[in-house]
Amino acid sequence: MSFQYIAIEGPIGVGKSSLAERLAARLDATAVLEDAENPFLADFYAGRQGAALQAQLFYLLNRHRQQLTLRQANLFAQTTIADYLFDKDKIFAYLNLDDNELFIYQRLYDLLVRDVPAPDLVIYLQAPTDVLVRRVKTRARKEDETEQERLVPDDEYLRELNEAYQHFFFHYSATPLLVVETSQFDAQASDEALEDLIRQIRSMQGGTRFYVPRT
Repeated sequence: MSFQYIAIEGPIGVGKSSLAERLAARLDATAVLEDAENPFLADFYAGRQGAALQAQLFYLLNRHRQQLTLRQANLFAQTTIADYLFDKDKIFAYLNLDDNELFIYQRLYDLLVRDVPAPDLVIYLQAPTDVLVRRVKTRARKEDETEQERLVPDDEYLRELNEAYQHFFFHYSATPLLVVETSQFDAQASDEALEDLIRQIRSMQGGTRFYVPRT
């Protein structure tokens, strides 16, 4: 594997964490999963004033701390697969914050991003909004927890978030980018489909490649 640090990205429900774990197991790599716990998330989904900024800053600081710990441990010297790209934090910030909150956020983001190593490859998992909605609701039903159900974003928010992701990655050029259409490819994809994806990763060079997995 020519890429030592791979980041997997995509909107809520697209399957980032599951794919990161499967790829890491197959490639004998280290999986780095974001801590999704956020004490302000329920208030944000409930529309409480100020909760958006609190939730956003909590995620930003958590991601920065995790990335700094990994860097200090020299974990990026071996093959590492993360289920998030630090830069994606801005997608949520510009979607959720007002102008005054964005001013505060951007000042802090600009300070923290200097410490964060860039990945060698980004894999962007893409799916239509209706697929995301179905996956998010299916996951919530499986977990069957009242608290988790309160943290499920509504359909309109998922649509706006998906559009924001599409806009972000349409203009993304910081690293090689593999765009994977996942309507027929998810965490339970066959081993053959996973192997085909790995072949795509191994053959990546610079620039952007679009890939529709075999079904």
